Amino acid sequence: MPTLSRPCAASFREALGHYASGITVITSHIDGEPIGFTCQSFYSVSMSPPLVSFSVMASSASYPKIRQAGRFAVNILSGEQVKISNQFARRGTDKWHDVDWQASPLGNPIIAGSLHWLDCEIHAEHTAGDHLIVIGEVKALNLQETAAAQPLLYFKGQYCNLAAPGVV
Repeated sequence: MPTLSRPCAASFREALGHYASGITVITSHIDGEPIGFTCQSFYSVSMSPPLVSFSVMASSASYPKIRQAGRFAVNILSGEQVKISNQFARRGTDKWHDVDWQASPLGNPIIAGSLHWLDCEIHAEHTAGDHLIVIGEVKALNLQETAAAQPLLYFKGQYCNLAAPGVV
């Protein structure tokens, strides 16, 4: 039997890059300030109660404010929102420059043009290596009229689109 060795960071990142994911922006609002960051580590956890989760680096500058607010929105980005994804992925810039948004029922920023949004309260948080796993209970959501809209996807280090419907 071959011996196992821990994969190097570059190999690990490359392997995980072959898993396509959707792109979201996690947002909150505290002390009159909107907060947000791009997140591709988002997934559903439970139907009853309705729970979702995202992972964020433990060193995140945005997440401590979201934790303090105790709530967040998940903005599921459309294929038209590459600029929004890139803007919210940058550190040390005005992420909200020229971003049209409105407040959700819980007071979280909902980014205009998103496919859908989920309004959540923080339910639990777990440390996992250099990340935090945040679980939120969904309190409200909105399914936009997006019959022809496509999600923003990320695969092998770049944005991509779904194939035409019916293509396998």
